[in-house]
Amino acid sequence: MSDLFNIQFDADNQRYLVSGELTLDSASAVLAESEPLFDKAPQLDIDLAQVSRADSAGLALLITWMRQAKQSDKTISFTHLPAQMLAIAKASGLDAILPLK
Repeated sequence: MSDLFNIQFDADNQRYLVSGELTLDSASAVLAESEPLFDKAPQLDIDLAQVSRADSAGLALLITWMRQAKQSDKTISFTHLPAQMLAIAKASGLDAILPLK
C-alpha cells in the first residue's frame, strides 16, 4: 500500500473505492496493486470520489483497467470521476468511451 493512494473493497455496495492520487507519480504502483481486482470480481464498479489529484497518467490508468476488464471478460464502470480527469478526457475525446455511471 502506498502513501499516495488506497484501493479498498466496499462489500456493502459491491464497489472498489479509490482514494488519494492517480498521477504520474502513483500510476504504476496503482496498476500493480489493482491487478488482483481483475481476478476476484465478476464486475468492477470503481468509485473515484475520494481521488484528491488526477492527471493524464490517471486517465491512462482507467483506460488500462478497461482493457484488462475486457481481456478478463468482465464489466467495468467508473463513478465520481474527478473534475480534472473528466476535463482531460473531454479534451482528448476519451469521455465518449469511458463507462461512466
